Amino acid sequence: MTKPAPAAVFGRDTSLALGLIGRGIQKSRTPAMHEAEAARQGLRCVYKLLDADRMPGAPSLAEMLRAAELCGFAGCNITFPYKIEVAALLDELDDSAAAVGAVNTVVFRDGRRIGYNTDYSGYAEAFRRGMDGAPRQRVLLIGSGGAGVAVAHALADCDVARLVLVDADPARARSLADLLGRTRPGLRTEIRATVEEAAADGLDGVVNCTPMGMAKLPGSAFPAALLGPRMWVSDIVYFPLETQLLAEARAAGCRVLPGAGMAVWQAVRAFGHFTGRAADPAAMEATFRALGDA
Repeated sequence: MTKPAPAAVFGRDTSLALGLIGRGIQKSRTPAMHEAEAARQGLRCVYKLLDADRMPGAPSLAEMLRAAELCGFAGCNITFPYKIEVAALLDELDDSAAAVGAVNTVVFRDGRRIGYNTDYSGYAEAFRRGMDGAPRQRVLLIGSGGAGVAVAHALADCDVARLVLVDADPARARSLADLLGRTRPGLRTEIRATVEEAAADGLDGVVNCTPMGMAKLPGSAFPAALLGPRMWVSDIVYFPLETQLLAEARAAGCRVLPGAGMAVWQAVRAFGHFTGRAADPAAMEATFRALGDA
């Protein structure tokens, strides 16, 4: 598929509106990163939260997407639980979104909706930078939803040899395994019923792609008793930055990869799609860090 032209060409009007569509997203750092980067580049950006949990009448994803479009938004980021559902509402998917079957960035351009997946590229970049030299023969992925699908493809492209899938919905894990068989045929996959069963055969790494560990859903998706110093642990949750899983992994001597890296790099890529301009990763990370770890 030919890559579309940049999302926006700025002349005298240097304003744009963006949004984040999801549930329970009030603590997202994405708006601050985009607004600060836009200001740094001389743009006026307003980034709004379209939180279905806070909106009267329980609007559907289609209704929220249409509302953003009618209000003149340049695009929207898409988060839990809509990353897979939104694909059916779009006119076009770029190669990354088409490959993983999930979308986290939608650009409105010339009356069309174009979907991208910057979770995939964002996680891959964070992993390469933060896990250089880490063993990756057998890795556990917990959660096979929209984020899990993107991270699974990123792990395959970061040379993970065998990916073990665990999901509360076995059909969803099977669906991801089937997808990976088509899109990443060199990756070996297993499906296990529980993390305990998956860990019994030994693991090099663990990646949490569930909401477990978020401020509104405390806890850990992987038992502390199963952690060992030869393992590495990654969590895509970034509020709080130090989830229970990461804290327990550090205590066990594990190498860890917090969710901050994926959050920053997916925003860097999304900013480029929204504006047609390259974002400064260091500046966006500085904005992210400035918000602290409440």
